[in-house]
Amino acid sequence: MRALFFPLSNVIFYTQIHDPAAVKPTETPSTSSDPLTGVFGKWEAVENSALTLADAAELLMTPGRKCSNGKDVPLSNLDWAALAAAVREGGKTVYEASKTKNLDKMTEAADVLNNTCVNCHNRYRGRVRCEAPAPQQSKN
Repeated sequence: MRALFFPLSNVIFYTQIHDPAAVKPTETPSTSSDPLTGVFGKWEAVENSALTLADAAELLMTPGRKCSNGKDVPLSNLDWAALAAAVREGGKTVYEASKTKNLDKMTEAADVLNNTCVNCHNRYRGRVRCEAPAPQQSKN
């Protein structure tokens, strides 16, 4: 999450406030750590970020992957596959919107991706990451 999903999502969320076309390349774009100011910057960085997020959703389903707390990703949880698939679809939605270079469409698409992230975070990103909270018992 920290190395791939977080930074690439931020490239997309940037479009909710700023136009990527207005981003100036850094003095040395081939060594830029900011995708928006690099060789493949501006809108191309947004498109590339969206495609990478869509493709990277498969990593969430890779056995043996660890979360930031060192625990295995919860592949055995029934909702995990659906949440990973939602990441893929969110990335595709953003990619299609980014091709239009329309900021209103990007805001809508970024909201789709944000909701995808929030749905997973609300379920799995509690104090102990990658463990779903214990189901609450009915009081009846």
